[in-house]
Amino acid sequence: GSEMPLPSVPKEVAVGTAMLGVAFAAGVLAGKRRPQATYTRREGCAFPIGRNSPLRRYILDHSLREHPILKKLRLLTADHPHGRMMVSCEEAQLMANLAKLIKAKKVIEIGVFTGYNALSMALLLPDDGRVIACDINEDYAKIGRPLWKEAGVEHKIDLRIKPAIQTLDELLANGEAETFDFAFIDADKESYNEYYEKCFHLIKKGGIIAIDNVFWNGKVLKPRKDDLAAQSIHRLNEKLLRDARVNISMLPVGDGVTLAFKL
Repeated sequence: GSEMPLPSVPKEVAVGTAMLGVAFAAGVLAGKRRPQATYTRREGCAFPIGRNSPLRRYILDHSLREHPILKKLRLLTADHPHGRMMVSCEEAQLMANLAKLIKAKKVIEIGVFTGYNALSMALLLPDDGRVIACDINEDYAKIGRPLWKEAGVEHKIDLRIKPAIQTLDELLANGEAETFDFAFIDADKESYNEYYEKCFHLIKKGGIIAIDNVFWNGKVLKPRKDDLAAQSIHRLNEKLLRDARVNISMLPVGDGVTLAFKL
């Protein structure tokens, strides 16, 4: 865990940060969008494990506790031509555990796809909890919506089909700044910094912002000039390292996820 003090942050978040530090040191999870199976060590840190590697299979076999309807939606999404866009199941479980740890009631999700992570979050929220789910493609969400209903949590998911920036601005204009507990960013990469800043103002102190695809399949190591997505993610990664408003953990889960804990 961090040796830095956490002023105004609930004890649960400090404990959660320490837990994540242990998970990172153990090299626990990985491999969302890397087709090759790799497991290397450098400076004592574990790097991502390929999606189809035996080690990842072991990880899932020994840690994944997936609700039956979540599994049903995951398998349904896997058959979709763009199925690899779905958040990795182990990453969704990690975020759900963190949201439960901080007793989250209000969640923002930017980038819904078929709704696996929205369902994962809704399952743990109290009955009056809400997931504000932002996307611009209703066809993808239609795949998951019947399963949200089957799981009995459809009323907790407020799907808003419009540009996410517009929804975030509406929430701010409605006086909902610093009222959300958790945000998950997994949409168009060129807008990541803007999503992050708006989510920062919507999240309360002690809340968490999770930013997906921070590795961008390794392309952040040397972003090409014509790869605007890699450039955008790399700039945000550098910014987060120096952002004194948050404590962070960048984890080799899926295609890389950074957790920002608002101070």
